[in-house]
Amino acid sequence: MSITVADLPATFTTQMALAAGMHPRELYRVRNESEVLELSRGVYRRADAPMPDWPDLLAVAHRSPIGITCCVSALSVHDLTDEIPAAAQFAVPRTNRAPRIDYPPTQVFRFDAATFELGLSSVEAAPGEPVRIYSAERTVVDLMRLRHSLGEPLAFSALRRYLRRPGARPGELLTLARELGVFGPLRAALDVASAE
Repeated sequence: MSITVADLPATFTTQMALAAGMHPRELYRVRNESEVLELSRGVYRRADAPMPDWPDLLAVAHRSPIGITCCVSALSVHDLTDEIPAAAQFAVPRTNRAPRIDYPPTQVFRFDAATFELGLSSVEAAPGEPVRIYSAERTVVDLMRLRHSLGEPLAFSALRRYLRRPGARPGELLTLARELGVFGPLRAALDVASAE
């Protein structure tokens, strides 16, 4: 019995297709005939599947299952910035080697393994296909931690936008900031933001 594209998940890897019994020649044929779209090297999406909201994040999640969407990419998903990230940003633990991904463009951050999954959440990059992402609170704190490299205006803008949201939790920001070693700067930024 031969496997068809319809037998595969909406998004799949070469390894998944081969493990399911698809011959490599058949995989190349369906790719060449546009029955599947190549999101990244070795990551495919069935052409009949619904369009993903976050195709780059979906591709990166399949290429780096341990990776977590972070920084400007996470800000964008959480609607905390109008900036469009030039690359899909994701974090890996410092102890792990990040995959080399040529497409989509990516930027890798290395975070401490002890706090790596702190604030871990998920978002559906496509219907029924969640990817790992940091929560809005963790993302704001990370932007404060990385404000010297990613820019203070971006960090402060994200903080102000977060605080204007219904259900904002400044206490959660401070808890995460304490655990991630940026309590003082975040506390000062909160004081300034609340005085505006």
